[in-house]
Amino acid sequence: MFQILALDGGGIRGIFSAAVLAAVEQDLGVRVVDHFDLIAGTSTGGIIALALGLGHSPQDIVDFYVSEGSNIFANPFHLRSVKRLVRAKFDGRALVDALQRIFGDRKLGDSSKRLIIPSYNLGEDDVYLFRTAHHARLRRDYRVPAWMVAQATTAAPTYFPAARCVDQLRLVDGGVFANNPSLIAYIEAVATLGTEPDEIRVLNLGTCDSLEHRGGSLDRGGLFQWGTAGVEVVLRGQSISAAKHLRLLIGDDDLLRIDSPVPAGIFHLDGYKRTSDLVAKAAHHSRVHMPRIEKAFLNHQAPTFTPLYS
Repeated sequence: MFQILALDGGGIRGIFSAAVLAAVEQDLGVRVVDHFDLIAGTSTGGIIALALGLGHSPQDIVDFYVSEGSNIFANPFHLRSVKRLVRAKFDGRALVDALQRIFGDRKLGDSSKRLIIPSYNLGEDDVYLFRTAHHARLRRDYRVPAWMVAQATTAAPTYFPAARCVDQLRLVDGGVFANNPSLIAYIEAVATLGTEPDEIRVLNLGTCDSLEHRGGSLDRGGLFQWGTAGVEVVLRGQSISAAKHLRLLIGDDDLLRIDSPVPAGIFHLDGYKRTSDLVAKAAHHSRVHMPRIEKAFLNHQAPTFTPLYS
C-alpha cells in the first residue's frame, strides 16, 4: 500500500487534527509518521504536515497551537474585526514569529517525509505547490525555509496579507483551491510517484467545519452579502468536493475522513479561546475511529524517504 495523510485547512481549528493524531500515538504507542508515505497539508494543515516531517510529535503541535494562538490571533477590543472590512485582519508578524520559533532555520528539504503543501500565486493567477525532492524534476522547493512555506500556505485572504517571502511571489492560502488536499495528494501519488490507484489509502482529517445557515439573502445577493460569506463557502465547498471525488476514485474502504461538523458560530478560524473544546472534540472522534485507524493504517510501515537532493 501507499498511504497518504491529508490535513485540511481551518486556522486554529487545526488543533482538532493534531489532537486526533496525538491521541492515536498515545493510545497505540506508535509514531504516526512511520505509517504514511506522503503527507499533504493546506494552511493550518500545512503547518502540521511540516512539523510532522521535521520531527515534531502531534502533541508538540497541539502545544504550539495552545501557546501561540492568542499571540497570532490577538484582537484587542475587536478592532481588527473592523479593520478586516478594508485590509487583512492581522498583519501576520505574530504568525511569522511563531513559525520561526517552531521551525527555526530548517528547510522543507529537511523533512523526513514526502510533503506536498498547496499555496496560490496571485501574481501569476496560478496554483503553487511546495514539494519535497521526491522526484527528479523537483529541484527548488527543498531549499525554501520551512517557516516561509508555512507562511505562504496560511496567508488566508482577509485574515493575513499575501506572503512575499519566497522569490517575491504573491502567495496566499492554498485553501482558495485545495482546502482539503487529499485529491491533490492522490494525483501526486499516481502522476508523479507512479503509484497504482488501487494501492492508495488515505486518512483525511478535517477541522470542525461550521454548518452555516445560508440565508436567502445569498440567493440574489451582491458583493456585500457574498463578501461576508464567500470565504467560508469556498473553503467548505471544495473540501466536501475533494472528499467526494476521492471517495469515488478509491472507494469507501480506502478513505477515512474524520471531521466533526458543528453548528454555526461555535469555532472560528481565529477563535483561539475555544482550543480546549477542539481538543475535547478530537478526544471523542479519535476514540470512535481508533479501531479503524489501527486496522486500516497501522499495519503498513512506510519505507524510509530518501530525498533526491539535499
